Amino acid sequence: MTKLSVNINKIATLRNARGGNLPNVLQVAIDSERFGADGITVHPRPDERHIRYADVRELKKKITTEFNIEGNPTYEKFVDLVLEVQPDQVTLVPDTLGQLTSDHGWNTLEQQEELKKYIALFKKSGIRTSLFLDPDLTMIEGAAELEVDRIELYTEDYAKKYALGFREKAIAPYLQAAQRARELGLGLNAGHDLDLENLHFLKKRIPWIDEVSIGHALIVDALYLGLEKTILSYQEALK
Repeated sequence: MTKLSVNINKIATLRNARGGNLPNVLQVAIDSERFGADGITVHPRPDERHIRYADVRELKKKITTEFNIEGNPTYEKFVDLVLEVQPDQVTLVPDTLGQLTSDHGWNTLEQQEELKKYIALFKKSGIRTSLFLDPDLTMIEGAAELEVDRIELYTEDYAKKYALGFREKAIAPYLQAAQRARELGLGLNAGHDLDLENLHFLKKRIPWIDEVSIGHALIVDALYLGLEKTILSYQEALK
């Protein structure tokens, strides 16, 4: 079964735009679980422009499903937060300061020594560790050498080509990457620009995906459909 982890960053963005505590990030996370989400994802950035470090600490106290924290381990503050909070999973993403959203994966060859250090640190604390990667076989093979638990395939290119009607062209490199990851014993996550239009085809062609993390599209859909119906619709797409 592929798990659905709901990324609630956009909820925090909306709250921060006005100040105060509406919408309530913690309550949205609790309700998302109640409506059928298998996990909650957050991506705290150094400038705390959406999810704040204090949110992460409060969420850990209340979440009953899986908790996934994304971020760049080269920021010491992020590493300290993850080790303190002890989520079920940490997803390492090579974001830069001020970056609007994640837009590329790690280079597991050029950044091998750096990544090896952080992966070992998190795994020593019992935290499952995932690396955000492009669908590049060389990078996936490099990830296996680092003994990371999972990889998360960066699916923006898949989503763009799918939207243009090139479904087979869109899925081909991801299917090849997923097969190589499975051969190497790596768990498989996927995320970025997945939505109700493209999710089912991805799951149909790569049924062994462990988890998808979806935020922006899911929250946009919830504006029209409501959060509960939206989460149920995404779970249906994963069947």
